[in-house]
Amino acid sequence: MASKADYLHRDPMLKKRDDFEDMLEERRNSSDLRYALRCYTPVLYRGVTPCKSSVLKSMVLQSDHIHYVINQVSKETGRATDDVQEEASAILEEMAHRLQLSTVRFFAFTLSKIFKTLFRSICVNEEGIQRLQQAIQEHPVVLLPSHRSYMDFLLMSYLLYTYDLALPVIAAGMDFMGMKIVGEMLRMSGAFFIRRSFGGDKLYWAFLSFYSMYSVNGFAPVEFFLEGTRSRTCKSLTPKLGLLNIVMDPFLKGEVFDISVVPVSISYERILEETLYARELLGVPKPKESTSALFKARKVLSEDYGSIHVYFGQPVSIRSMAEGRVNRCQFNLIPRHIPKRPDEDIHNFVNDSAYRLVRAQEENMVLKPWVLLASLLLQKHHQNQAPGQKRGIALEELTQQAVWLRDLSRQYGAFLHWPDHTSPSDVVYSSLSLHRGLVRISEGRVQLALEQAGSGEPPSTFTPEEELLNQAVIMLSCASYRNQALHVFIRPALLASAIHAASSNKKQEVFNSFSFLRNTFSNEFILCPGATVQDFEEACYLLVKTGVLQVNPQEVVVTERGHRTVAFLTALLEPFLQGYQVVCRFLCEEAAETLTEKEFIPAVRKFILKQILAGRLRYIEVLSSDLQKNTLAALLRLGAVRKINGYVGTLKVNKVMVNSLEDTLGKKQCFIWSIKPHSE
Repeated sequence: MASKADYLHRDPMLKKRDDFEDMLEERRNSSDLRYALRCYTPVLYRGVTPCKSSVLKSMVLQSDHIHYVINQVSKETGRATDDVQEEASAILEEMAHRLQLSTVRFFAFTLSKIFKTLFRSICVNEEGIQRLQQAIQEHPVVLLPSHRSYMDFLLMSYLLYTYDLALPVIAAGMDFMGMKIVGEMLRMSGAFFIRRSFGGDKLYWAFLSFYSMYSVNGFAPVEFFLEGTRSRTCKSLTPKLGLLNIVMDPFLKGEVFDISVVPVSISYERILEETLYARELLGVPKPKESTSALFKARKVLSEDYGSIHVYFGQPVSIRSMAEGRVNRCQFNLIPRHIPKRPDEDIHNFVNDSAYRLVRAQEENMVLKPWVLLASLLLQKHHQNQAPGQKRGIALEELTQQAVWLRDLSRQYGAFLHWPDHTSPSDVVYSSLSLHRGLVRISEGRVQLALEQAGSGEPPSTFTPEEELLNQAVIMLSCASYRNQALHVFIRPALLASAIHAASSNKKQEVFNSFSFLRNTFSNEFILCPGATVQDFEEACYLLVKTGVLQVNPQEVVVTERGHRTVAFLTALLEPFLQGYQVVCRFLCEEAAETLTEKEFIPAVRKFILKQILAGRLRYIEVLSSDLQKNTLAALLRLGAVRKINGYVGTLKVNKVMVNSLEDTLGKKQCFIWSIKPHSE
């Protein structure tokens, strides 16, 4: 580990970010019909003539790449070429978009009505729009929005249409195919549908690759979600590399000079699906997407969902990222139409690029005051669980703490939207009012609305398990807002927890503890592979800058004024520490040495429910299936659990390793109740 005490990081406060414009303001003052029918003449890449979907399909089917794969599949399976060709046509028919401007205009009109009803404002950085407009003319463009809501891809197309930018073709999951009318309308708005999984299906992979590559070669911007699916916890998910590999391929093979990748950060003040997400995390099956379900959901139109901020980031040049990292000469050794599996260098480059792009999304996420309030209220709730403690927090005290946390988060580089010309008490009260389904104010005190969790039913009608799950919906909903700020605090929080867990103040001991925690949680948070030292030094820099730590080449010491910040940061990480610990306890105490992945989540949820009801666990948030899946992924990566070859979905538990990890995690917990064995 580098022992230098001077940290060369650019101060996050110096980062210049664009101003926003409310694009709904014009919509409220003009005709939606005239807006939808206006002249739409977007500029395309190098003046390329827009390619009709039927022409694009024909080009893909007739390409050397597809012919080669069809012949290969025919030889390997012994099927007639005509049969494989027929299957190929069916795959393309299922996948391809049918972009029609008339459908786009219909959505433009309809979404204008809906957005004006749901949201107070939709704020967009116009400088980002101008950068995107320039990028589209110079190079093929790939749009990578964050994904926290169903609204994301509709909102993206709506914005691009509004600003007269080329509409993207959008990679969408097959879920929407079940929404007959709506699914076809999405297809006619530019969506191309891909299966969630297709194993080793060479033919399907070939079509997905080539269809995406033809689009990225300049016919239209391509849009997909780097995280692969919606984040139901509202923190960034580990990036998926499949589509990113595909869209980089034209550059790597020298078919285009460069590709511009544009990270887009979409921030919701209130998420439409907050309760739905919480229930899904508790094991309630996701409702099947259907047109009838869409109409039943229209009651949301009577709710207030605050504002949306959409930040179009700086276009990232693939050519610049690849310089010095990738030797493209390797692609000259075989014909371009022959598929080539990426080698290790390419894989590492794509993986590093993916993490960099997700971090760019995180840095430009706009945090609202409620994100800070949810963090404080959750911590206060956990502190007040001891007998005799008064519930909730005085509104005045909450406001004071929110101002303190506002200033701290800004020093850490948070992109915070806090109205500067409004009194802090008004800002806090406005945020609490918008989220009145999650909190209540009584006699000047604020607390989570756990008593309202039963949808108005008398508490006596619920079993203890049902009542706990109802409360968990509120807790997980609040946690989803707190999670939006985790990227700001995670590195300092890991360091704060490491300081408490280290056996001494020696810098090397603290670094070792930090490294262990970072490695353990690398499935939980966006922590770039191979950047442990950089993350440690960034955390030291931020905590030194804010007067929390004194750091020299030998020691790391918490200052007198730093204890408040350290307490907040360690408490931020505690639910995750306890979640990982309780999964380890389950695997040691309850699970057999072998179990299936399908059995894992229901069994661990049942175990956790029992522990919470018995008073052995403090954090209801550990019921989140996302946390449990991430724990399992970490245990697999660390070798404490492994998949048995030849047995689909079967896991073998190394109880000695799991028990050791649980003991180590237990030592990292500073202010939380320990998990007591049954014998106690």
